[in-house]
Amino acid sequence: MIITTTGTVEGRQIAAYLDVVSAESVQGINVVRDVFASFRDFFGGRSQTLESALKEAREQATDEIKARARSLQADAVVGLDYEISMPSARGGMVVVFVTGTAVKLR
Repeated sequence: MIITTTGTVEGRQIAAYLDVVSAESVQGINVVRDVFASFRDFFGGRSQTLESALKEAREQATDEIKARARSLQADAVVGLDYEISMPSARGGMVVVFVTGTAVKLR
């Protein structure tokens, strides 16, 4: 399965646009670790906890969108777009939403 943020796949022609596909992943962030992440936000530096949660959520959403495209018998997903949200003002969870277009290639 080819996935790309571009609207085309280099060297391949899109034969059919099958459907818009999307997936989401919600990851909880450990409350104790979140306190330390808040200190990092205040003093500066990278938050390994948040980075790890984001990576996990992105990988899960990507795997899910591939599965949904495969169920349509797609060869690729083009125009992939990721959105990230932290719905709670105090953190606690991160949401990754991904959308794209499932296509058949020649």
